[in-house]
Amino acid sequence: MTYCVGLQIDRGLVFMSDTRTNSGVDNVSSFKKMHTWNLEGDRSITIMTAGNLATTQAVVSLIDERSKEPSERTPSVYAAKSMFQVATIVGDTLKEVIKTHANSGQRADSTFNASIILGGQVADGEPRLFLIYPEGNFIEAGADTPFFQIGETKYGRPILVRAYDTDMTFEQAITLLLVSFDSTIKANLSVGLPIDVHVYETDSLKEGQKVRIEADDPYFNDLSMAWGVALREALGNLDTFRF
Repeated sequence: MTYCVGLQIDRGLVFMSDTRTNSGVDNVSSFKKMHTWNLEGDRSITIMTAGNLATTQAVVSLIDERSKEPSERTPSVYAAKSMFQVATIVGDTLKEVIKTHANSGQRADSTFNASIILGGQVADGEPRLFLIYPEGNFIEAGADTPFFQIGETKYGRPILVRAYDTDMTFEQAITLLLVSFDSTIKANLSVGLPIDVHVYETDSLKEGQKVRIEADDPYFNDLSMAWGVALREALGNLDTFRF
């Protein structure tokens, strides 16, 4: 399992993903789930993946190969004229990979399923954020739904819903996401550090700041402890239930 979040704020887009992949408690490993394609001055594209590892790696590899040798049948994300077109390319590639794997092996399509968060900006368009489903179709973030999660979503979602603010700085947004990740990691062993972070600033049209937060990161560990203390203090300040 995994946990990835794409967040849209006034200043741009924030992406965060864990790196844990497991096929049981005795087979845990780390794989990068965040990938970027950048053409400075023209576009910055980021995807995060969740689901079957073979499927997601095949999708990323195909996008890479087709960006180098595009054709009419297999267009490049570098040639797309909008983020909507990029989302269509990524969605079609995901659907193609799942169909190929399902037809060549087990018949259960769900075995090869994956989902993708896609975000970025192309040329003079606006920064956009999409959630792409295994079927290749997708939805776009907006004012009512300013963030997307994939993977193990349920533990970290309440924090995002309660504390998100479109006026957040990038630093505040990263702090919020780290608290969401900490809650997920505490509740589910299939999500774990290192955590990858990428920040895209609106109209920069280039790769933004990237950070990898390791398991021994002092800020993350302090944040985790402080959040636990704050929760206990908040609970203690509530009126006690009475029968």
